[in-house]
Amino acid sequence: MAKKNGIIQRSSSKAPETNGTGTALARGDWDRVSQAFGPLRLSGEQLKAFARIEGSDDEPWDLLLQTMALDEASALKLLAERTGLEYRAEPRLGESASRFYELVPPDFARQASVAAVDADDGLFTVATSRPMQPSVMSMLEDMLDAPIRLILSPRAAVANLINRGYEQRGDLVTEIVEDMPLDANAIEKAAGAIGKTTDLLAQARQTPVIRLVNHILFEALRRGASDIHVHPMEDRLVIRFRVDGMLVDAISPPQTLASAISTRLKVMTELDIANRHSPQDGQTSVRIGTKKIDIRLSVIPTVFGERLVLRLLDQSQTQLDLDAVGMSKELQTRLMDCVERPNGILLVTGPTGSGKTTTLYAALGRIDRSSRNVMTIEDPVEYHLDGISQMQVNPKRGVTFANGLRALLRQDPDVILVGEIRDPETAQLAIQASLTGHLVLATLHTNDAPSAIPRLLDIGVEPYLVTSSLLGVLAQRLMRRKCVACGGTGTQHGNQCETCFGTGYKGRLACHELMIMTDELRRLTGARADGVTLYEAAVEGGFQPMKVDAMEKVRLGLTDEAEVFRVLH
Repeated sequence: MAKKNGIIQRSSSKAPETNGTGTALARGDWDRVSQAFGPLRLSGEQLKAFARIEGSDDEPWDLLLQTMALDEASALKLLAERTGLEYRAEPRLGESASRFYELVPPDFARQASVAAVDADDGLFTVATSRPMQPSVMSMLEDMLDAPIRLILSPRAAVANLINRGYEQRGDLVTEIVEDMPLDANAIEKAAGAIGKTTDLLAQARQTPVIRLVNHILFEALRRGASDIHVHPMEDRLVIRFRVDGMLVDAISPPQTLASAISTRLKVMTELDIANRHSPQDGQTSVRIGTKKIDIRLSVIPTVFGERLVLRLLDQSQTQLDLDAVGMSKELQTRLMDCVERPNGILLVTGPTGSGKTTTLYAALGRIDRSSRNVMTIEDPVEYHLDGISQMQVNPKRGVTFANGLRALLRQDPDVILVGEIRDPETAQLAIQASLTGHLVLATLHTNDAPSAIPRLLDIGVEPYLVTSSLLGVLAQRLMRRKCVACGGTGTQHGNQCETCFGTGYKGRLACHELMIMTDELRRLTGARADGVTLYEAAVEGGFQPMKVDAMEKVRLGLTDEAEVFRVLH
């Protein structure tokens, strides 16, 4: 045997059958050949029999494994010892390897069991579980137009590299779009291709499972979904998408796929695949073409299996602009008057998913970040804006809103964004920061703007601190926009509208109310007035309830009265 470019080669296509002159090799000759295999410990008789096995030319390593009766990992380690090649049980994909996945077709990589780990100075490091294929490696070098350095890895590890490499390029999704439309037949086909293995990790790495999960992700993004719900029931599995705030049934694959889908998503988000009895949370990022999608996964056990919810954030689709969220010019002027103050606290209120963080970031985008130090503490960090330092809450490592905010105050900030005020300590620190020369922007969960004051008092903030620090409160809700393509009818030329999928709505916009603190509101706050009294005083001071803004958007044709009633009734 010889080695070239780290590749094991055999001296002839049917070696060692003859001695090159047509004379059959004697038993002693076979024994001498066996010595070349060193620690692999193949006998002369085994080699003689191996040379006659059909397919020994095409898949020599796979057949040698059977001949040696060794498990794959042990055999690869022995081969590495004999040849000097490196053995890696779990090779990790490096960013520099992306060129490999651009030049090498996925079918070739899978068939040859080859995957790039990284590339350095024009040399590709390639993992393989089938080392005895010199012609394949030569073809690979031609495709890459570069030399390769082989390392040995188990086939499951190589398959995982292949899947991750092409996932990052979006090739699997491209294959799905071209070859696998989202319909019942496609789902059944994928289900039939998924093996019956009880090995969860092996199941999660099967190509049909990966294709199916990628397929679901792609379809959700195509429809503009913000969340995916995987809901196992007693007799069926339902996958729903949250589109423009509303849950819609998407597909209902066979219930037998629930375990495979759950395991695949856990592998992607690095959760414990064996734990099916406790809630788990994870996150990951994937690329689909040129888009980077951040995914947060929540898993809880139910009586019929694991229920999964994925939150999707498409950074490329995020419009951090006050015009884009539907804020009127007059309201923008009043809001920015608060944001441009040197100190004080501005609150944005509303239920979960009402776009509070988006509005705050849209306002931050208008701040001169070259002259002001802007810092945030969030759970989680959803947007990335140039010139802003962002801190992620991580309770497992002791980073809470309270101690994170305390640390931020030692970083000489001018503007601080607090993702959410949810406890007395965070509220006290935010108020104190606003009183010591910082502008603080924060979110709070209340039903309307005037209710923010009683909420702060309930949390434990003293009235005099609220009156001396609070600049104003913005409350908002999200409403669905009327589909521009079909005018809100849901049909085009007698058929279902392709833009809104027949709903009549496409996209969302916010309706707002902004309460600016007045002397009367400060007096009532100091007297611990109730929410109704504060609301009436705010209206007398010029405050316009959210419904006024919503009906103005109906007048402009941006939404309709039915949607306003659904959101605000």
